[in-house]
Order: sequence, then structure tokens, then C-alpha cells
Amino acid sequence: MENLEQEKGKTFIIVEIIEYVPHSVVIKTIIKKTTGNVTVSSFDTGEALTEKTSPFDTFIQVIDGKAEIVIDGESNLLDIGQSIIIPAHSQNIIKANVRFKMISTVIKSGYEEVTV
Repeated sequence: MENLEQEKGKTFIIVEIIEYVPHSVVIKTIIKKTTGNVTVSSFDTGEALTEKTSPFDTFIQVIDGKAEIVIDGESNLLDIGQSIIIPAHSQNIIKANVRFKMISTVIKSGYEEVTV
């Protein structure tokens, strides 16, 4: 089975481990566990992910370019270095008006906790 994660114990520059591909969205897994995952993605200009809803919060950080993150119909324009949390159960679309790269982190544990 192919190792889907980034090699552990080795340094890397996050923005350099994924390339832009014309007319494409490229996604590379950094860490994948049952309790969550971390991915890095590149979006060419004009590309987008299909609108979706996740049962978990998703942390997005732009590491190159500029991204448009639409959450429940509200557009958020993020520059390099900016971040946003997409709340669980929210309709969202990630769009590239210009090409960009991002880190996406989903933590699946902790949702069973109840606050009083």
C-alpha cells in the first residue's frame, strides 16, 4: 500500500510540497488519522471544490495567493497568511479567483463532548 502521508521526522517547506497544475485542484495528504487529517491543496485560477457540508469544523490557512471561502452564502476573501474556520454543518465552497495554496485541518474528535 502506498504511503499517503508526508514522511515523518523529515523537515519540509509546506508551500513547496505541492505544485500548481493547470486547470486543476491538487490535494496532498500530510497526516491522515481516524481522528482527523491535515492536507495541503493547490487551486489553479478559476477552479473550485464542489459545494459541501462537513460534520466537523475545518481550519483553513492560505499559504500562497488568495482564496475565496464561501460559508453559508457569505464570501470571505483570504490573503496569504490568513485563516478561517469553516463551522461544522455549514454549506461551503472553496474558490480560486486567482491561484492559491492552502492547508486544511479537520479534527474529528471532541464532538462527543457535551458542555453544560
